[in-house]
Amino acid sequence: MAENLLISSSEKKSDRYESLLPQVEALVGGEPDLVANLSNIAAALKQTFNFFWVGFYLVRGNELVLGPFQGPIACTRIGFGKGVCGASWKERKTIVVPNVDEFPGHIACSSDSKSEIVLPAFKNDHVYLILDVDSDKLSDFDDTDAVYLGRVMKIIERFI
Repeated sequence: MAENLLISSSEKKSDRYESLLPQVEALVGGEPDLVANLSNIAAALKQTFNFFWVGFYLVRGNELVLGPFQGPIACTRIGFGKGVCGASWKERKTIVVPNVDEFPGHIACSSDSKSEIVLPAFKNDHVYLILDVDSDKLSDFDDTDAVYLGRVMKIIERFI
């Protein structure tokens, strides 16, 4: 397991993600515990990009339940199809929201959140958990984030 995170000083998001991905692999390598791995991944993403909030929601029956996260306190439970996280679960796809105030049914866990990206991870072709990343800036997420966070989710799918 890696004990220190080496953060790229590059201004390019893609360079920082490229530097982070092998470190995420090292963080989870050999560790079978889901909570430990999700905790370290949330911390690594927060530390590397200084996101406002980054965390996971786990599918439990007909709702998402808060899992490991970094940032201010968060909504504990989210219904299927509700908010951005519930929509990502229902639609089984990544959702990028440039302005959360314009997303129908957005759940405001924090009024400081301005934009958001949400990605599902799958186990046996079912959504198993959701990665939710919030920014306190408008339009902070783009295709680069979608691609690289998607690669993080592929790492996660190997151990869930």
